[in-house]
Amino acid sequence: MTHLWVRAEQRPNEERVGLTPEGAAALIAAGIRVTVEESSVRAIPIGGYREAGCEIAVENSWPDAPQDAIIFGLKELPEDGTPLPHRHIMFGHAFKGQHSGRRLLERFKAGGGTLYDLEYLVDETGRRVAAFGYWAGYAGAAVTLKAWAAQQQGGICGPVGVYASKDALNAALATELDATGAPRPRAIVIGALGRVGTGAADLCTAMGVEVTKWDMAETAQGGPFPEILAHDIFLNCIFARPGTPVFVPRSALDAPRALTAIGDVACDPDSDYNPVPVYDRATSWDAPVLRVAEDPVLDVMAIDNLPSMLPVESSQDYAAQLLPSLLTLSDLAAGVWGRAEAEFKTHMKGI
Repeated sequence: MTHLWVRAEQRPNEERVGLTPEGAAALIAAGIRVTVEESSVRAIPIGGYREAGCEIAVENSWPDAPQDAIIFGLKELPEDGTPLPHRHIMFGHAFKGQHSGRRLLERFKAGGGTLYDLEYLVDETGRRVAAFGYWAGYAGAAVTLKAWAAQQQGGICGPVGVYASKDALNAALATELDATGAPRPRAIVIGALGRVGTGAADLCTAMGVEVTKWDMAETAQGGPFPEILAHDIFLNCIFARPGTPVFVPRSALDAPRALTAIGDVACDPDSDYNPVPVYDRATSWDAPVLRVAEDPVLDVMAIDNLPSMLPVESSQDYAAQLLPSLLTLSDLAAGVWGRAEAEFKTHMKGI
């Protein structure tokens, strides 16, 4: 019997989960054994999994799971160097030359395990079968608006945290924006036709912010893009890749501009193709923005785990997208799992 073991997340500020109780019940009905670890932080309570028929395990006990169990989590494992003998489903961040990624692959080599990277679960056309993009865009736009609101009162955006729901976030943000006494800013979203950009634009619309929506057609000429500098807020929702134009060059720091807040939701400051090269590192929940210019101010928001701010909605959305693939776990050699394993083997060469 195929055995899926849902581990507790161990990364700080991570309350999401990739399987809901309803999804677990569907897996069990399909003949898949499901174990779910207890968690002190998971946004969805353990009781629902118990009622669905899951076996319940102690938090962080996955290293002692049966050898044939498939360990399923979202974010990074503790970097303790131990060999990894199990098959793991997670975001490994290991296939793009990251230093920490190589260390992870070395652990798989030492243990003989396999990584099915969630980023590389793709259909026959190469499109990802599940992504958190919408809620990354939604939360990223919210934090960027918080940064703009803080600027209006002469400050800088303070720490951010988890919201119980989208409605709770919207209510809190609207209060902050109203407190500035200023008219709503104007925003431009690049990548507006994608999942990330749709989420960013929806948040802006919910807050009464006028949104200019750009996608590939509007950026095909390669720049420069003075229209970006004419908006108060720029939300980048396009991942860096060869050929991506530079949207905000360093020369913009000293140029006349209305732009005072950038939300780099794609958040790829280490890439050679970074389209927003006015900053060089990701930001955090404790310090959500980098101030890269003073007169006028320009703040950059680049948090790399934005969907975690809305763990319930983002978990439910992602789990629904992923469930059809989880239901095929009994045949790991085929479909999305076979393609993911082939990707893993390709990147293991030379490790």
